[in-house]
Amino acid sequence: MAPPTMAAIPGLKETYVQLKTRMDKAVEDFRKAMTATRTGRASVHMLDTVTVDYYGQPMPLNQIAQVHAPEPQMITVQPFDPSQIGVIEKAIRSAELGLNPMNDGKMVRVPVPALTQERRQDMVKHLHKMLEEHRTAVRNIRRDGNDAIKKAMKDKKITEDDEKRSLDEIQKLTDGEIKKMEEMSKTKEKEVLELN
Repeated sequence: MAPPTMAAIPGLKETYVQLKTRMDKAVEDFRKAMTATRTGRASVHMLDTVTVDYYGQPMPLNQIAQVHAPEPQMITVQPFDPSQIGVIEKAIRSAELGLNPMNDGKMVRVPVPALTQERRQDMVKHLHKMLEEHRTAVRNIRRDGNDAIKKAMKDKKITEDDEKRSLDEIQKLTDGEIKKMEEMSKTKEKEVLELN
C-alpha cells in the first residue's frame, strides 16, 4: 500500500493546500511577468504593465482601450473613450518600455523597434533576475511548510514517518514548481535572443 500523501494526513491537509496554492501563485506571477517582457515581435502583453490616469483613477490600459498587434512590429491601441487618447499616449511613453507611441486622433500606434543585441542581453539578465526572485519566493514557501510540519510533529499531531514523508513531498513539490519556471524562462530567453 502506498504511504499517505501529505494531503491525506488530517494534521497536514490544510498546510498542503496552502503551500500548493501559494507556490502555484508564485509560478503564475512569474508567467505574467514574463509575458510582459519584450521580444523582437509586437505583443499585446507588452503593454500589460501600463496604467493610465483615467479621470483621476489609475486603470490598466487594457481596461480602457482595445489593444491589438496587427503586424509583427506594430501595436495599436483603440481607446473606448476617444477623449482619453492623449492620456493613453502619455502613459505608454512614460512607462519606460522603450516605445514611442504616436496618435492619429482616433488610435495610438506603437511601433515596436527591433531589439539590438545589447538590449537582448539586458533582457536575458532581467529574465534571470526575475527567475531567481521567484525561485526564492518558492523556497520561502517551502520553508514555511517545513516549519508547519515540524510544529505538527512537535505537537504530536503527526507521526515521525508522516513528518519524513511530508518533508520529502514538499521538496518534490518545490523542485517541480522551480523546474516549471526554469522551463518557461528558457523558452522566453530563446524568443528574446532569436533574431527576426
